[in-house]
Amino acid sequence: MFVFLFGTLVFSSCKSKKKLQTQAPVAELPTTDTVNSRCKLDYKSAKTLSKHVKESEFKFEWLSAKANVETLIDEKEESFDIKVKIRKDSAILISIQYVLGLEVAKMLITRDSVKMVNYIQKSYFKGNFDYINQLLNTGIDFDLIQAVLFGNSAEFHDDETRLKPIADRQNCHYLLSTERKRKLKKILQGASEIKDELQVLTLDPNGYKILNNEFTDQSTGRKFTAAYGQFTQKDSVYAPYHVDIEVLAEKKAKVKIDYVRIEKNTTQKLTLNIPAKYDAIQIQKK
Repeated sequence: MFVFLFGTLVFSSCKSKKKLQTQAPVAELPTTDTVNSRCKLDYKSAKTLSKHVKESEFKFEWLSAKANVETLIDEKEESFDIKVKIRKDSAILISIQYVLGLEVAKMLITRDSVKMVNYIQKSYFKGNFDYINQLLNTGIDFDLIQAVLFGNSAEFHDDETRLKPIADRQNCHYLLSTERKRKLKKILQGASEIKDELQVLTLDPNGYKILNNEFTDQSTGRKFTAAYGQFTQKDSVYAPYHVDIEVLAEKKAKVKIDYVRIEKNTTQKLTLNIPAKYDAIQIQKK
C-alpha cells in the first residue's frame, strides 16, 4: 500500500530523471569470515533472539533524514530525493523533492490517517488505514511503515509462540521464522511449497541487526522483501544507510533508498496543509 501510494505521487509529480548524488562511504557491521574460519553460531531460542533484536534497534524519539531514492514500479523508473521526519509512534512526514530541491509532493502518515498532496497536479488524498487496506486488499499499519524505513522490528514480531529460531551456519546468520526449522529449510531449498503466510527475519550474528525481512502470502501470491546494508553507528547503535525494498503483488515494485543524512532527537515540525482548491485523488479498489 505504501509503495503504491508513494508511486502515485512520484509518477504524477516527476517529469524527468535526475542522477543520484554520490553517497559518502559508511561503516559496515563487523561480519564473520566464513571463508577463512568456521562459522560458530550457538543455539539461541526465539525469545533470546527477539530480545537481542529489540535491544539492537535503531532507537529515537525524533528523527530527521534525507535520502536519494530510485523506484521501479511496473517498468516505470524514477529517481528523486526525499526528506523524512518522524516523531516515534506518532507521525511520519515525507517530502518528495526533485530538480534543484523543488518540493513536488508530501505525505503525512499518523496512527489513524494517511494524507498526501501533489503540488504539481494540485491534487490530494485523505484516508485511514482501514479504508486503504480495504481498497487495496492489504494489511498494513503505521508501525510497519515506521519499522521498515530503518530496519527495525514491528509489534507483530513479539509473538514468540509463532517465531521459530534457526542457526544458518552456511551463511553465518540467525533466522527467525514463522515456520518450524525443518519446514523452513525445505522452503529455502525450494523443496516445499508455502501453504500459509511466512515471515523470515535474517539477523547479523554480531549485532543482531535485521539484514533481511521477508513476508510471503501464498494465498495471494504476494511477497515483500526489505534488505538492509551500509550500517553506520549512531549513538551506540547502528542504522542502515541503504535499504532495498521489493514487492511482488498486483503491481511489481522495487525501491532503493540511500540515506545521506540521519539525525536523531531534534524536535521537528510535522504538518501538512491541503489547499482548498485541490482535487481529490481517486483510488481504484483492487
